[in-house]
Amino acid sequence: MGKAKKSKIEFRYYKMPAEIPILALLGSEWIRTYGEGIDYLHFHNCMEIGYCYNGSGILTIGEEDYRFSGGQFSIIPQNCPHTTTSDPGTKSKWEYLFFDTEEILRELYPPDVNEKKVQWIINRVNARGLFLEAADYPVLAGKIRNMLDIMRQNDEFYIEEVKGVLISFLASIARKNSGNNTYNSQENLDGKNNILVSDALTYIREHYMEPIRIEKVAGHCHISETHFRRLFSSCINMAPLEYINLVRIQNACEMLRKTDALVSDIAFRCGFSTLSTFNRNFKQVMGCSPYEWRKKPGNFEPH
Repeated sequence: MGKAKKSKIEFRYYKMPAEIPILALLGSEWIRTYGEGIDYLHFHNCMEIGYCYNGSGILTIGEEDYRFSGGQFSIIPQNCPHTTTSDPGTKSKWEYLFFDTEEILRELYPPDVNEKKVQWIINRVNARGLFLEAADYPVLAGKIRNMLDIMRQNDEFYIEEVKGVLISFLASIARKNSGNNTYNSQENLDGKNNILVSDALTYIREHYMEPIRIEKVAGHCHISETHFRRLFSSCINMAPLEYINLVRIQNACEMLRKTDALVSDIAFRCGFSTLSTFNRNFKQVMGCSPYEWRKKPGNFEPH
């Protein structure tokens, strides 16, 4: 099942509700036959936490396939390809939380905090997708169920409460993803590589609206272009140009949703030199044209 889904990957956009940094997908709507009629992986503009209550099937994260059943949970970083497929003729019950990891974590730090340390923590949380047994990780599983229930009950101060639990959860994930690395001013080799890639990601986010040459990004990181391409692809699981175009498309989605600007203006503001290049890249990532996507009622596909 997993291997057949590698030929096509789609980007799905999840917009956070106004004033609420977390989107919860709850209830009977998410009892379904997952993956029916879908033969490709997808990825999101934010982190996904999924909790499986019952059912069975395959969860694909990147190159790995996992058998799922009730009492398991998944943690899928931003831009990590994945999909869920129920066993034929069966239904599964999942519930989900979506949020912007960077937005949540940056609330913890004042503006003048060491930027590289902040990015290092964000990278640690986003280091890999996880699929875990609730029985093996009861504390993590309990925090997920707690967040889902807080969002479900919608009581007074629920936003503050769920953000507090989420920060605690992310701290636990950062520790789990630590390996043998610890943060200090004298980074080891892996730490240096992470900082180099973090610098590149920051540079791309700040300059995506401009013409970007990979050689220039590599120069910004003070390494050769060949070394940079190899290092970037190894850490991010996509080529630098793919990532640049992804960032541009994600920002274009924001503009398509939030403004009435012409598609051609959005294309140029997001760094595409021609409208045709924008349309081609947008359709490759989103599966439809920017005009069609703007008209979609939810602007995201069912999970």
